Amino acid sequence: MTGEKPGPDGYSLDIAHTTEPGYAQRQDDLIFDYQTNVALYPQFQDYVRQYQPEILAAWGKNAPSFIYPGALAFLKDAPHTEVHLLDGGHFVLESHYQAIASLILNKWGD
Repeated sequence: MTGEKPGPDGYSLDIAHTTEPGYAQRQDDLIFDYQTNVALYPQFQDYVRQYQPEILAAWGKNAPSFIYPGALAFLKDAPHTEVHLLDGGHFVLESHYQAIASLILNKWGD
Protein backbone atom coordinates (compact mmCIF):
# COMPACT_ATOMS: atom_id res chain seq x y z
CA MET A 1 0.00 0.00 0.00
CA THR A 2 2.76 2.39 -0.85
CA GLY A 3 3.66 4.41 -3.87
CA GLU A 4 0.25 6.02 -4.40
CA LYS A 5 0.39 9.72 -5.15
CA PRO A 6 -2.24 12.29 -4.20
CA GLY A 7 -4.07 14.24 -6.84
CA PRO A 8 -3.34 17.96 -6.89
CA ASP A 9 -6.88 19.04 -6.02
CA GLY A 10 -6.65 18.88 -2.22
CA TYR A 11 -3.38 20.65 -1.69
CA SER A 12 -3.95 23.06 -4.59
CA LEU A 13 -7.20 24.18 -2.98
CA ASP A 14 -5.53 24.41 0.42
CA ILE A 15 -2.78 26.60 -0.99
CA ALA A 16 -5.28 28.79 -2.86
CA HIS A 17 -7.22 29.40 0.36
CA THR A 18 -4.09 30.67 2.13
CA THR A 19 -4.34 33.90 0.13
CA GLU A 20 -7.89 34.69 1.32
CA PRO A 21 -8.44 37.46 3.85
CA GLY A 22 -8.72 36.12 7.39
CA TYR A 23 -7.11 32.78 6.58
CA ALA A 24 -4.49 32.95 9.34
CA GLN A 25 -7.08 33.86 11.96
CA ARG A 26 -9.37 30.99 10.87
CA GLN A 27 -6.48 28.55 11.15
CA ASP A 28 -5.59 29.88 14.60
CA ASP A 29 -9.22 29.56 15.69
CA LEU A 30 -9.43 26.01 14.36
CA ILE A 31 -6.22 24.92 16.08
CA PHE A 32 -7.21 26.60 19.34
CA ASP A 33 -10.66 24.98 19.25
CA TYR A 34 -9.16 21.49 18.99
CA GLN A 35 -8.99 21.51 22.79
CA THR A 36 -12.80 21.10 22.66
CA ASN A 37 -12.32 17.74 20.91
CA VAL A 38 -9.69 16.62 23.39
CA ALA A 39 -12.02 17.43 26.30
CA LEU A 40 -14.68 15.23 24.68
CA TYR A 41 -12.39 12.20 24.20
CA PRO A 42 -13.65 10.46 27.36
CA GLN A 43 -17.22 10.69 26.05
CA PHE A 44 -16.18 9.33 22.66
CA GLN A 45 -14.35 6.45 24.37
CA ASP A 46 -17.39 5.68 26.58
CA TYR A 47 -19.57 5.53 23.48
CA VAL A 48 -17.21 3.09 21.77
CA ARG A 49 -17.00 0.91 24.89
CA GLN A 50 -20.77 0.83 25.35
CA TYR A 51 -21.98 0.42 21.76
CA GLN A 52 -19.01 -1.39 20.18
CA PRO A 53 -19.46 0.10 16.69
CA GLU A 54 -17.61 -1.45 13.80
CA ILE A 55 -14.44 0.59 13.37
CA LEU A 56 -12.14 0.59 10.38
CA ALA A 57 -9.19 2.87 11.06
CA ALA A 58 -7.03 3.59 8.02
CA TRP A 59 -4.25 5.77 9.39
CA GLY A 60 -1.17 7.44 8.03
CA LYS A 61 1.59 5.94 10.16
CA ASN A 62 3.80 8.96 9.45
CA ALA A 63 1.26 11.64 10.38
CA PRO A 64 2.91 14.22 12.64
CA SER A 65 -0.32 15.52 14.20
CA PHE A 66 -2.56 12.50 14.66
CA ILE A 67 0.03 9.87 15.47
CA TYR A 68 -0.72 6.20 14.84
CA PRO A 69 -1.02 5.17 18.52
CA GLY A 70 -4.32 7.06 18.33
CA ALA A 71 -5.59 4.46 15.88
CA LEU A 72 -4.27 1.59 17.97
CA ALA A 73 -6.10 3.00 21.00
CA PHE A 74 -9.41 1.99 19.40
CA LEU A 75 -8.38 -1.64 19.98
CA LYS A 76 -8.51 -1.11 23.74
CA ASP A 77 -12.17 -0.08 23.75
CA ALA A 78 -13.37 -2.10 20.75
CA PRO A 79 -11.17 -5.17 20.26
CA HIS A 80 -12.86 -6.07 16.96
CA THR A 81 -11.56 -2.84 15.41
CA GLU A 82 -9.60 -3.17 12.19
CA VAL A 83 -6.54 -0.91 12.11
CA HIS A 84 -4.48 -0.38 8.97
CA LEU A 85 -1.35 1.75 9.28
CA LEU A 86 -0.58 3.02 5.82
CA ASP A 87 2.75 4.41 4.65
CA GLY A 88 1.51 7.98 4.50
CA GLY A 89 1.02 11.12 6.48
CA HIS A 90 -1.80 13.35 7.65
CA PHE A 91 -3.50 13.35 4.22
CA VAL A 92 -3.48 9.58 3.79
CA LEU A 93 -7.01 9.64 2.37
CA GLU A 94 -5.68 11.68 -0.54
CA SER A 95 -2.43 9.79 -1.00
CA HIS A 96 -3.85 6.27 -0.51
CA TYR A 97 -7.47 6.64 -1.59
CA GLN A 98 -7.43 3.44 -3.66
CA ALA A 99 -6.11 1.32 -0.80
CA ILE A 100 -8.62 2.83 1.62
CA ALA A 101 -11.49 2.32 -0.81
CA SER A 102 -10.48 -1.36 -1.08
CA LEU A 103 -10.40 -1.69 2.71
CA ILE A 104 -13.91 -0.21 2.94
CA LEU A 105 -15.26 -2.43 0.18
CA ASN A 106 -13.64 -5.52 1.69
CA LYS A 107 -15.25 -4.76 5.04
CA TRP A 108 -18.68 -3.48 4.05
CA GLY A 109 -19.04 -3.88 0.30
CA ASP A 110 -21.51 -6.27 -1.27
